[in-house]
Amino acid sequence: MEFVKPELEYFELLPLLIVLGGACVGVALEAFLPRGTRRLPQVALALVTVVAALVLTVVVGRDLDAHQGAGGAEGRGLVGAMGSVVVDGPTVYLWGLLLVFALGGIALFAEQRLEGGVSAFTGQAAALPGSEGEREASTRGLEHTEVYPLLLFAVGGMLLFPASGDLLTMFVALEILSLPLYLLCGLARRRRLLSQEAAMKYFLLGAFASGFFLYGAALVYGYAGSVSFAGINEAVRAGSANHGLLLAGIGLLAVGLLFKVGAAPFQAWTPDVYQGAPTAVTAFMAAGTKVAAFGALLRLLYVAFGGEVWSWQPMLWVIAIASMVLGAVLAIVQNDVKRMLAYSSVAHTGFILVGVLGVQSAGELAEGQYTSLEGVLFYLTTYGFAMIGAFAIVTLVRDTGGEATAYERWAGLGRTSPLVAGAFAFFLLSMAGIPLTAGFIGKWAVFTSALSAGAWPVVLVAIACSILAITFYVRHIRLMFFTEPSADGVGVVTRSSLLTSGTIGVCLVATLVMGVVPGPVLDLVTRAGDFIR
Repeated sequence: MEFVKPELEYFELLPLLIVLGGACVGVALEAFLPRGTRRLPQVALALVTVVAALVLTVVVGRDLDAHQGAGGAEGRGLVGAMGSVVVDGPTVYLWGLLLVFALGGIALFAEQRLEGGVSAFTGQAAALPGSEGEREASTRGLEHTEVYPLLLFAVGGMLLFPASGDLLTMFVALEILSLPLYLLCGLARRRRLLSQEAAMKYFLLGAFASGFFLYGAALVYGYAGSVSFAGINEAVRAGSANHGLLLAGIGLLAVGLLFKVGAAPFQAWTPDVYQGAPTAVTAFMAAGTKVAAFGALLRLLYVAFGGEVWSWQPMLWVIAIASMVLGAVLAIVQNDVKRMLAYSSVAHTGFILVGVLGVQSAGELAEGQYTSLEGVLFYLTTYGFAMIGAFAIVTLVRDTGGEATAYERWAGLGRTSPLVAGAFAFFLLSMAGIPLTAGFIGKWAVFTSALSAGAWPVVLVAIACSILAITFYVRHIRLMFFTEPSADGVGVVTRSSLLTSGTIGVCLVATLVMGVVPGPVLDLVTRAGDFIR
């Protein structure tokens, strides 16, 4: 057999390669620098890496060429790395969004003033919670600077996940983004046992989900004789034999991806992990993982299984409705802010899945209508900024025991710290979909795309759940502004560094601007175009 030399499109893949390369350099810094001098080089390396990747993402996005795909489908981009990585308009948009969220994650990771000069991460992960070794590490002000290379590895996996051109690459990306997050979730400086429990739950359930995904990939390969999305699409449209293999494969693949987005009935990990993980990790994970996983889910369903839409669309109807109803109902009965935001995230997953149901391209819609892909991308943008901003504010509300996440500790916060409470209330109103916020435009985009595809029953349920969700959002706003503070009060750290306050400010501005003037972002989403194969 003739050997075929692999070819890589290095320029188009530079953002991905830079992030993974920066992560490897970060590991080398951990090996060669003394422990006390690692923090500043690691933070600087992470920032430079992500900014460089973001700049190159913009350059790559402006230079994408027209692409004539299979079946006459047109788009912009290329299928590179011997067909395993697809760099097209949606990929570049998701890359830019993930890298912006990664900058917010680095800023929250690097915050030290809130914990009295140390980070939110444990000083000695190997020490048992409450042991003498942990107390000594805390007294010496030690911290784990490995969190920055872990963050970069997770970002690298997130970049590769929605850009995957075949099932094996998608599985590798799934593991690259998941394994660092499993570790990061267990490294909280305070409430170590709760943090370790969250990491263990996330790891065990994530391992099961990865197994489902890999088994589904094997079944789809048995059906199509190919793991590439283009080859699977051809086999689906040709109507190959053993249709049961295809259906079983789609179902198992969906389990793996729906677990990552936190959809019902695979959402059990979400509240426990969001509550137990360091809040900086929760903020980054809530935004970045959902963006990357939905990008991968959209590419898998639209590109590989677009010809089998009548098989997987009813499944998504049920999952979208279950996610919205379960998330909204369970969020009402929570008494912890982080768990409330976690169940709110489950409900938002259902809202985004409503947009996924559209399954229409630009050529199938009337002028002025948005495709399902465009609606989902815009919703992910609004959701990510609101979530990072909300969790960043959670890090500010503290008492002598650290972060105060119990509801009763937030009573009267609007009277003692009106700016902090006002910013949090604004993020909650955006999540509720109130007009003049980005969340309202995001819901409008996904709901209209689903209506244009005839999924009006799901849209009606989504509207009802949106109204139900206003209950717990407004209840918390009432708690902050119209309830007397508790007797012992709650201490709010107002001297946070520019890192946390800057992150909150950027998220506030983005949420407000996209709600009042959404046109530029919607135009950017529209110019991204459709997936190519």
